[in-house]
Amino acid sequence: MPLTLTLREPPTVPLETEGLSPDRLATRRRGEIEALTVWHGNRRAQLADFFAVSGNGGEELRVEGDLRRVKFLGAGMTDGRLTVAGDAGMHTGADMRGGELVVEGDVGDFAGVNMHGGRLVVEGSAGHQLGGAHPGERAGMRGGEILVHGDAGDQVGTGLRRGLIAVAGRVGDAAGLRMLAGTIVALGGLGAPPGAAMRRGTIVAMSHVTLLPTFAFACSYRPPFLRLYLRHLRALGLPLTDDQIEGRYARWCGDGLELRRGEILILEAGR
Repeated sequence: MPLTLTLREPPTVPLETEGLSPDRLATRRRGEIEALTVWHGNRRAQLADFFAVSGNGGEELRVEGDLRRVKFLGAGMTDGRLTVAGDAGMHTGADMRGGELVVEGDVGDFAGVNMHGGRLVVEGSAGHQLGGAHPGERAGMRGGEILVHGDAGDQVGTGLRRGLIAVAGRVGDAAGLRMLAGTIVALGGLGAPPGAAMRRGTIVAMSHVTLLPTFAFACSYRPPFLRLYLRHLRALGLPLTDDQIEGRYARWCGDGLELRRGEILILEAGR
């Protein structure tokens, strides 16, 4: 049985749990885990005040309960597999560098911010600033993969530097704000206006998008690299069709107020 942390009851105010990741708990004894520091609002407490600990340490960690007010789950993890059995709070997977983090429900704002590697999978929907930047910083996600099977909020991939963000549902407004590199794929709709102040990188939309006037049409083609990305995402369980993988895309370049080396690819219906 993997190491399992079961929340006794939902906290009354946000509970900060930095350090709850399989790589950091794998070699710790149960008493050491129970004594780890958590913050309940501005009050210092121990992990055992909120979680029951069972199972054995190793490369896998499971966290169970109503975790919507539990913040920083998997923050900074470098290896192993973390499963969140239900909804998770803000900053889940922040600063993640390796391993796989699977949230079996929804996730709060700022999930995967400043991510450097690994894979974050959200089986429900995600809040705002997915794969974005920490408040007050310009640089966002720098590597790794984020897959969301539901919808995502506004400002997905703000300051994106590298990596892949794919959302099966609808993506909110201002996706790819100040984006420098990397890829954002929106399968179920994309809010306006995407790519504001982007300098490089790729945003992919499967339906009509309202673009800023600072984007210019370049061509219509079948991007070879995109086929590889989309086949990879389908293999990971996202609902991509052959028409989306093999279809023609209209390429729009921008943002014209920056380098105009970024691109927004929009699937052309029936092509």
